[in-house]
Amino acid sequence: MTWAGAHVFFSPGTQPPRVRGPPSGAGEIMKNEFVVAITQLSAEKSLDTDTVFDAVESAMASAFKGDDLLYADVVVKIDRDSGEIDAWRRYEVVADDEIEDDELQLSPERAAAMGHPGLAPGDEVLQPIPQSPSTGRIAAQTAKQVVLQRLREAEREAVYSEFTGKEGELVSGTVLRVEQGRHVIIDLGRTEAVLPVSEQVRPEHYRVGQRLRVYVKEVYRASKGPQVVISRSHPELIRRLLELEVPEIARGTVEVVGIARDPGYRSKVAVISRQHGIDPIGAAIGIRGSRIQNIVNELNGERIDLIRWDPNDAVFVSSALRPAEVVSIRLDAEANTAHVAVPDKQMTLAIGKEGQNARLAAKLTGRRIEIQTEGA
Repeated sequence: MTWAGAHVFFSPGTQPPRVRGPPSGAGEIMKNEFVVAITQLSAEKSLDTDTVFDAVESAMASAFKGDDLLYADVVVKIDRDSGEIDAWRRYEVVADDEIEDDELQLSPERAAAMGHPGLAPGDEVLQPIPQSPSTGRIAAQTAKQVVLQRLREAEREAVYSEFTGKEGELVSGTVLRVEQGRHVIIDLGRTEAVLPVSEQVRPEHYRVGQRLRVYVKEVYRASKGPQVVISRSHPELIRRLLELEVPEIARGTVEVVGIARDPGYRSKVAVISRQHGIDPIGAAIGIRGSRIQNIVNELNGERIDLIRWDPNDAVFVSSALRPAEVVSIRLDAEANTAHVAVPDKQMTLAIGKEGQNARLAAKLTGRRIEIQTEGA
C-alpha cells in the first residue's frame, strides 16, 4: 500500500491485528453496533461522521501509548463497515547518519533486520501492535468521550458563528449575576455575555433578573469557549435603539449622521432626511414623543437632543449648541475651531453643567468650540 506518497510496509507474513470478541459471531455484532452507534449519534447531533471517526482514532492512538510506546508514532484505523480496529507503530526510514530519534526513525539496515529488506529513506514501516480483549471496550469509551467533546466544540463554534454575525447589533438579555469587580453577566439564551465595568453606564444599577437591551461590542475565541462582550455605554447603542423604534431610520429614509454621548446623562444625535417631505426630527420623536420616550425609558432617563444635520458648518454648530441661542459664529478652518457668541444670560446654558453641552456639541460636529458672550 502507499501512505502519503511513500511506501508503507507491514511485517512479513503478519496480518494486521484485529479486535477479538466473544465466539459465535457475537464479536461481529458488537463491532457493527459500535459503528452504528457512532454513525447514529453523529447524525443526531449534526456532526460529521468521518470527523468523529478520525477523532476516535486519534484518541485511541493516544490510549495505546503505554510505557513501551510512550514516544512512539502510533496509527489507529477503524473499519467504517465492520468496526474492526487496526493499530500499528509507524517508523520513518532515514539514512543511518541522519537518525535523530530512534523511537520514530530507523535505518534501512535496521528495517532489513526487522524483515523489511530493500527499503530506502522516505519509506515507512508499520509494525502491528498487539491488542487485548479490552480494546473494544476502550474504543467504546473513547468514542463516547470524543463525541461529547465534539459536541462541546460544535456548540461553541455555533455560538461563535451566531454572535460574530451579531457584532454591532442590539440583543436582549437577562442579568444572571453581578461578579466581584462589578462585571455583570448577562444571559443571552445560547450563551452568557459579560458587561465589563468600562462598558456600563455609571448611574445604572443592575439587578439579577433584570431585562436589558445591550450592544454586542466584540466576540472572540477563548480557552473556555466564545466570549461575548456587550455594552450599555457605546454610542452605537443609541443608533440601534433608534432603528428599532423609528421605521424611517430602519428603512434609511432618515439617517443618523452622528452621535455624541455622555452615557447615562445626555446624548446629541444628528439626523437628516433622505426623502423630500419627511421631517427627520419629527419622525424620530414620534406622535406625542412616543418613539423617543421609549428610548429614554430604555436608557433610564438619559436625555436625548435631536439635531438636524446641515451641510453648512456654521448652521450645524449653531444647532448642536441648542438649547442655547447662537448670536454669531465665526469658523477658523485652519484651527478647526468655531468661535461662537451667545446672549449674556445664555452663557451657562451654552456651556452646560460641567461643560456637558459644549463638549457634546464639539464631539458631534468634530470641531473645537470657543464660546463667549455677545458683548465680549
